[in-house]
Amino acid sequence: SLSILDVITVPQMGWAGIKNGDLMRLAEAEFDVFITVDRNLSYQQNLPKYSISLIVLKARSNRYLDLIPFAEPIRRCLGDLKKGKALLIEVD
Repeated sequence: SLSILDVITVPQMGWAGIKNGDLMRLAEAEFDVFITVDRNLSYQQNLPKYSISLIVLKARSNRYLDLIPFAEPIRRCLGDLKKGKALLIEVD
């Protein structure tokens, strides 16, 4: 079973190549939070219609080494997330 800090990628779910709207519908059925580096996702989708929270990381890339600094800020904000809303996280 998954814990609050388990991470599963889009490709691991078999969702690679699925467009953003369909991706959000699939994700909301399985997860409470969707984390992405795609800053356009929060603008392209009508987030209030989805029952999932969105975290957008202002990261250099989606490479593991570029994402490590976001682990603690993500963990800290999990309790404050609202479904249908996006939260942008930046790290120095």
